[in-house]
Amino acid sequence: MPEYIVGVDIGTTAVKGALFDSGGVCIRERRVTYPTTRHSATEVIQNPDDWLQATQQILQYVCDSVPPAAIAGICLCGQTNTHAFVDAEGKPVFPAITWQDTRCDPQARRLDAQLTDEQRRRWWGSDVHIAASHTISRMAWLAEQHPDLWRRVACVLTPKDYCLLHLTGQRVSDALSCFDLVDLKGLYIADLIDQVHGAHERLPPLLELTATAGTYTRQSLTNARTPMMTGTMDGWASMFGTGVAGPGEGAYLSGTSEIVILCSDRRMNTPGIVSFMPVNGWHVHAGPTQSGADSLRWFADILGRPIEALLALAAGVDRARARVLFLPHLQGERAPLWDSNSRGAFLGLTGSMGAADFSLGVLEGVALSAKLLFDEAVKAASHDYSRLFLAGGGAQSDLWCQIRADVLGVELQRAAYLDAGVLGAAIIAAVGTGVYSDLSAAIRSMTRAEVSFSPDPRHADRYAEALELYKSAYRGLRDINRRLA
Repeated sequence: MPEYIVGVDIGTTAVKGALFDSGGVCIRERRVTYPTTRHSATEVIQNPDDWLQATQQILQYVCDSVPPAAIAGICLCGQTNTHAFVDAEGKPVFPAITWQDTRCDPQARRLDAQLTDEQRRRWWGSDVHIAASHTISRMAWLAEQHPDLWRRVACVLTPKDYCLLHLTGQRVSDALSCFDLVDLKGLYIADLIDQVHGAHERLPPLLELTATAGTYTRQSLTNARTPMMTGTMDGWASMFGTGVAGPGEGAYLSGTSEIVILCSDRRMNTPGIVSFMPVNGWHVHAGPTQSGADSLRWFADILGRPIEALLALAAGVDRARARVLFLPHLQGERAPLWDSNSRGAFLGLTGSMGAADFSLGVLEGVALSAKLLFDEAVKAASHDYSRLFLAGGGAQSDLWCQIRADVLGVELQRAAYLDAGVLGAAIIAAVGTGVYSDLSAAIRSMTRAEVSFSPDPRHADRYAEALELYKSAYRGLRDINRRLA
């Protein structure tokens, strides 16, 4: 029986991949970064070939450390609401429009206005709205703005599906990665997709996330063929990789954005929250903010200081006396507000404040955005959560983890392996290749928590007040931001 599995996560700023044994122990790992180009506040693009080259480098590196026959399978996961438009040969005809890009907001508003409440309930079972990052918004924008390029498009793919196409020759996806285009049964919604002429034939066939999509052939070993699973979006894979193994459990993921994912055995219609099609009886309710740990990177760049220096400054501030309020809406906000016109803000400033106060404000503002999201996700899950698993690059700081626990009012158990998407992809591969019989068994065997952060009751009242101020600030600035957008 092969004893190793490979997981790869195609993220916003880098591709990360690792070789694991069947117990979830990382044997070898690598990270390859690539650029994101911001032409304006609304246009944010990437080069799809950057994803592919980085993925190929990582696979070559981690797979060459063991004999080919020792690897059971490979799985990719990746960022969602990022779209590559490719021709019949799989070549990009336009730069990939990332999830941070909001240029398609006019198309989104027009398409959303055409949907009835009855259609939303029938398709998704909830009050879902079409946003600027929706696949159909992106397709409508390209068809309208660049009809000559749209005619050349043969398929619209997520990053992991783009790489899967070039690594295996198979043009496929999974229903969860195409969540905004499928109904509760995981089937494409024809009435929605037909709103854009020619959209349906430009979508890939759908397979189960644990199904074998094709085989990967090592560049140096033409006879070494390893099964590759279809995989899924990074949110679901990361949920697996944190340790969520069934209903009643949840995860907090901190990366470029903050993501809260709650697994339940039921669903409620809750505006602003994405409630996915049920998988194995799991009803997953989630939402991504727009700027999470990336807010700290942004502020560090402005000050010209490393992130570690800002964390040290923030640690020196008495949180009981802190008064800076930060809204991390640096490129609009996604869940649960879904307002692409909202903008970031520092409030409560005085002349006596300095970099330390602002740094702590950023940490607390990001945590407050997650609290707002968590409260709405709890309503959707119709279940109480006193503990969440925590992972992601933004979870490396003990201070920030404690702030998040205090703001959310729940225990946070930080995963031993923080790149949860990478481990989650490996878990999918382990199930798809028969190393484990099901997802729950694989998750419980391959994940473990490192340390817990319990909420400090001394901060409860202050953060409850801060959350109300956060909501009021958003509402008060909404009209101003729309005029400035």
